[in-house]
This record gives sequence, C-alpha cells and structure tokens, in this order.
Amino acid sequence: MSIIAQHADAFIILACVFGFFMAWGVGANDVANAMGTSVGSKAITIKQAIIIAVIFEFLGAWLAGGEVTETIRNGIVDASLLTEKPHLLVYGMLASLLAAGAWLMIASMKGWPVSTTHSIVGAIVGFAVAGLGVDSVHWDAIGTIASSWIVSPLIAGVFSYVLFRSVQVLIFDNPDPFAAAKRYVPGYIFLVGFIVSMVTLVKGLSHVGLDLTFGESLLLAVAFGVVIMLFGLLLENRINRGDRHARNKHDFSSVERIFGVLMMFTACAMAFAHGSNDVANAVGPLAAVINVVESSGQVDGSSVMPWWVLVLGGGGIVVGLVTYGHKVIATVGTGITELTPSRGFAATLAAASTVVLASGTGLPVSTTHTLVGAVLGVGLARGMAALNLRVLGSIVLSWLITLPAGALLSIIFFFMFKGMFG
Repeated sequence: MSIIAQHADAFIILACVFGFFMAWGVGANDVANAMGTSVGSKAITIKQAIIIAVIFEFLGAWLAGGEVTETIRNGIVDASLLTEKPHLLVYGMLASLLAAGAWLMIASMKGWPVSTTHSIVGAIVGFAVAGLGVDSVHWDAIGTIASSWIVSPLIAGVFSYVLFRSVQVLIFDNPDPFAAAKRYVPGYIFLVGFIVSMVTLVKGLSHVGLDLTFGESLLLAVAFGVVIMLFGLLLENRINRGDRHARNKHDFSSVERIFGVLMMFTACAMAFAHGSNDVANAVGPLAAVINVVESSGQVDGSSVMPWWVLVLGGGGIVVGLVTYGHKVIATVGTGITELTPSRGFAATLAAASTVVLASGTGLPVSTTHTLVGAVLGVGLARGMAALNLRVLGSIVLSWLITLPAGALLSIIFFFMFKGMFG
C-alpha cells in the first residue's frame, strides 16, 4: 500500500503518458487499416479519410468504448491475487501499455498491419505470467478473446461475400446497372446508419448517462438510418449517367461513382466501429492504474471510469492517425485484392458491422483481422485468382509475431518498473 501512496502522482502521470502513446500506436497502425479500403478503392482521398477518421474515431471511442474497456481492464488477470500486492498490477499495466505502444511503433515504421488487440492482450498475459504465475490469468477469457480472432474474420468474410454477391445480382447483373444502383444504394445506406446507431444506442451510451429501452433504441436507430439515407439520396441525385454513357448501359464507371457516395458513409461507420472497439486497448490498462491509485490500493475494479480517460484515448488515436497513419493507409487498400468502390463498400460495411457488434458484447476483436477477412470475402466472390496470396502470407506472419513480441517486451518493462519503484 505504501508504495502506491508514495508514488501515486508518478503512477498516474506515467499511465496517462503510456496510455496516450499506446493510443497513438492504435491511430498510426490500426486506423490506417480501417480506412485502407476506402482509400484503396479511390472512393475518398487520404485527406478525406483522415478528416472522417478524426471525427468518427473520437466519437466511437467516447460514445461506445466503455464495454470493451471493461474486458481489457478486469477480464484478463485474476484481481484477487493482487489484493495484497496492488502495486504489481500498477507495474504490469504500465509495462503492458509501454510494451504494446513500442511494438506498434516498430510495426508502423516497418509498414506491418498488425493487431493492436493482439499487442495489448499479449502484453497483459506476459506480465501476469512472469510476475504472478500461470494461474493468475483467466485462461477461459483468453480462450474467448482468441477464438474471436478466428471467428470475427470468418463472420466478416461471410457477411462481405453475401453483401457483394447481392450487389452483383441486384445491380451489376441488371439490364440497366446505373438505374438499379440508383434504386438499391439508398437501402444499403440505410443499413449502414441503422446497424451502427443500433449497437451504439443499445450497448454504448450507459456511461454517458443515457439509458434507453430496446424499443426506444430500435425506433431511434430506424429514424437515424432514414435520415442518413435521405442525406445519401441528396448526394446520389447529383450523379448523372452523362452523355458519354447514355447509349451504353453496361458502362460501370457511373455505377461505381454512386458507390463512391456510399463509401463515404461506410468509411464513417468503420471509423466509429474502430474507435468504439480499439480505444479499450489503450485506456483499459490506464483505467486500471487510476482505479488502484485513487482507491489507495484496492483491487476491486468496481469504480467508475473517468470520462476524460476515453477522451484521452480518442485524442491519442487521432494524433497517431494524423502524424503517421497516412503511410499505412496508402498501401493497405491495394495489397490483398483490387478494390473498387462497390467492393470496398461490401468489405467495409461487413467489417464495421462485425466490430460494432463485438463492441456491444464487450469482446475485443481485432479490427485488422476483421477487415482482412472482409476483403478476402469480397476477393473470393470474384474467384481465388483475384487474391494476392503472398501479401496475405506476410500479413498472417506479422500477426503471429505480435503476441509473443508484446508479451516479451511487457515482461522486460515489468521487471524494470519493479526495480525502479521497489
């Protein structure tokens, strides 16, 4: 107890600095993955992607980031083992933030699209095993999280496959694809608005003091979906077939321009989904440190997370994206398969839906895995020849390295803090 009282201010300052550093890494590496499809399909520019991400990443982190943060903060390590030695939890969470942030910085410099979720979960498991023993880890919770890394890309892949097939059947196989796009794209825009707002209203807003019934949430989500759809219709009506295409109903460039409008909405949805899920990777350990220090060493995890913690995490993500994210954004969207706005739409909406649903259930899924699974689903809808298997291999290899790298760095930093503070 005396160690925490003696160094309370230092622990909170270090936690805030390392939490911001970790959030910076999330912004630099993971947000670039999330926006890669939008840029790779040429639906939006890198500058537009950064503006969208800055706004919606922050909103997702602040409005819907609470559920997953609880899992990262309390769900991985057995807190009862730390009742007598709460300072070990502080060392461990500081080490986890610094380790995961450092690994993300290395990966971003190398251009590797790694999983921030892998990084922080691996780091927390590493410190727990080294400092407290193998039995200190909730291995059933780790099993659930690890299974989500397999299940989430599968779900996103199936969802994107079905979405893109529906686009092919309803629009591209239609005798007049342009007229069909004008008819069906508003429905897809409604789907984007409805899914994101529904999950946010049902699961995400309790920590900002707004508790709604399921029925109220459903009505509001439908209303929000309709508003988004009407706004999309206004933008869509500005797109004309043009004289050059008037006699050629099978010229798909005009159709892709309509999907370009839709990609603006799916990019917003993906940024919101990513912020809601991945802010937890940065602020979960930070919140744990603040709780232990402010409660003078009580490890019960029951105190309310301060609102400014989510703001700090959202701010760090934004800074990471603006300062370093453009490097990964420029390359991720074109590596796995060639993307057009219609393909990018299917991949992004599938990934965003999977991530916001996972955020609603408190499961920290990997946005990178989910998005790669969704892009794979779109590629498979066009046949195996459309996939770049060499790029896929290098992505999977970087995923495999991330867990042990996060764990190893965390163990080193854990013993470093233990030596510094006693």
